[in-house]
Formats: sequence, structure tokens, C-alpha cells
Amino acid sequence: MKKENRLLTIDGETLMSQPLTPLNFVVDTLLSQGLHILAGSPKVGKSWLALWLAVTVAKGEAVWGMGVKQGTTLYLCLEDSTLRIQNRLFEITEDAPASVHFSTNSDTLGKGLEEQLCAFLSEHPDTVLVIIDTLQMIRGAGYDNTYANDYRDLSTLKRIADAHGIAILLIHHLRKELADDVFSRISGTTAISGAVDSSFTLIEDRRGSGKAKLSCIGRDIEYRELTLERNAENVWELVSDSRTQPELLGGRIVILLSELMRDRAEFIGTPTELSAQIDPAGSEGITPKKVSRLILQSVTALSKIGISAVVRRSNGKRLIELRRAESDDAQGTQAVDPIDPADVSGGENAPCFGV
Repeated sequence: MKKENRLLTIDGETLMSQPLTPLNFVVDTLLSQGLHILAGSPKVGKSWLALWLAVTVAKGEAVWGMGVKQGTTLYLCLEDSTLRIQNRLFEITEDAPASVHFSTNSDTLGKGLEEQLCAFLSEHPDTVLVIIDTLQMIRGAGYDNTYANDYRDLSTLKRIADAHGIAILLIHHLRKELADDVFSRISGTTAISGAVDSSFTLIEDRRGSGKAKLSCIGRDIEYRELTLERNAENVWELVSDSRTQPELLGGRIVILLSELMRDRAEFIGTPTELSAQIDPAGSEGITPKKVSRLILQSVTALSKIGISAVVRRSNGKRLIELRRAESDDAQGTQAVDPIDPADVSGGENAPCFGV
């Protein structure tokens, strides 16, 4: 009997009431799980930045003041030799951990690379970051640069990143031609920008100056520009950051709700009513439209401080229920665990499963 082929869907009402697992960030507010591209001119220092990032994340040290998710990292340095990587390591760090791995040779896409990556991820399940330097090196000689090929290749890598909850960062080149939009200078078709979760461009103020601007744009990050300067050890140091809100609303909501529930056992009200309670002046930027999302993405964090949270509909209205764990009504109430958004998108054909 032929297996029924149906779309796996979730309706809007359920989706807006279902706790979701927040996106994992390898570098807070900057580099999330998914597929990313870092493009720059030749010899600008992309590989130095990639190497430092791989080592820093593996050590669990902050990247330009931003916290990281420590774990195993893999750096495919396909344009370098082992000797060159060793020399560079001695410049940027006194001690490279065993959790950062290097390879100067790999198969190409469609000819074994996917299997190699999956095998590594299976052997190192705590991997958080894979850097591929460069994108061109994993496409082989005589590559036909078309929109369809760009999208196919990057989509393959994105499926691997999403399936394992890791970040994959592709090092790439910029076109020589100048453009008003710096991201339009990324070499290749527009499929590259469309397929990745975020794009970064590293452009020197002046060739050889050691000063550059890292422009960042993506689906899960706000647009920002980081001014960097390369020090004597070839480490890119942060000079300034255009981001004006260092504290994420996602973390702020837990603090505000903790204050709200300090002297009460429960709160039941609409998003508008809750927003007026915790942000009456609007200075926090927690609008009625944002408050439900922030709560649904903070269910686990709230439960750790003894607050249960439910978003539901009643008589045509969306209601938010907050209860302190020690309240009588909350006794015996089963917590609602967040779900992974990928679970509603159909993951049977994602690569690497079963490897």
C-alpha cells in the first residue's frame, strides 16, 4: 500500500500559543545556529579572523565582549598547509585546546564532503561551529556558477547545520566592483545571500591599514557594523560597535516578570494588559505584539525562577497566564516544554540522520 504523502503543518493559533525553543547562538547576538558567510577581499585577514574564532569558541572565551557557546569547533583551512596553521596558532594564542580541529584537505560538495562532515559531527556531538575556508575550495575545479547551483550547494550545507543545531561559516570573496550595498559585492549569484541565515563582509579602510569594518546582516540578528583593528599578533580587536542595545529583550523579560510576580501568586490578562503592567512607559520596547513571543521563548528560563507561563485563547481573546510555582493553583500543574521549530517542518530527509 502506497504511503500517504502529506504536508506536516501547524495552524496559526497553535503556533502563537506553543512554547518554542529559542535559537541557539554560538556567539551571542552575532552568530546563531545555521549557515553564514563571511566575505572579504583577498589578503584582508579573513583566515586570521576565522582561525581566531575557531580557537576562541573552543576555549569558551568571549568574542568582542559577547558570550559564546563553548564546544568542539572544526576549521577546514583548505587553502593552507598544516605548517602555516601551526605558525598562525603560535601568533594568536598561547594554548590551542584539543577541542579545535583542523583539516587542510576535504572532499567537495556532492562528492563526499557531506558524508565527511556528518561523520565528524557523529564523532563529536558537542560540535558548535564548522568553518569552511573557502567556499570555492569545496566546489571543485570548473564549477558552473549559476543561481541554481549556488542555491543547491548552500541549501545542502544549511540542512546539515540545522539538523545538528550548529553554525557553519563559509569564508568567501568579494567582487572587485564597488557598490552602494556592501552585501551585493559578495561573489556569486543572489542565491548565496538568499540561502544563508546571515552575511558578514570584512572591508579594510585602506589596503594594508589593518583597520576594517565588519558589516553584519541576517534573519536572526539586527544590522550592525563593527569597527575592527588587527593587532601585532594578527588578532582582530573591537574598536566600536554600532549596536546600541547590548541587552536582549529575551533576557529582560525574565527580569521584568520576576519583579511583577514578586508579590503576587498569579497574573491572567491580555498581552496589552501585561505590557502595560511591566512596561507602562514603553521605555523597554516590550509591546503587546512582542510580549507573547518573548514569553513563549522564555518558558524554560521562567520555570527556573519558579514562574510557569501559558499563552492561550479564551472567548476570542489571547490570554497570558503566569503563576508562581509555590501558589496553590500551580501545584501539580505540568510544565509545558518548548518544542524545536524544526519539528514542525518535517526533518525525515535531513542529511546526517542515521550516520
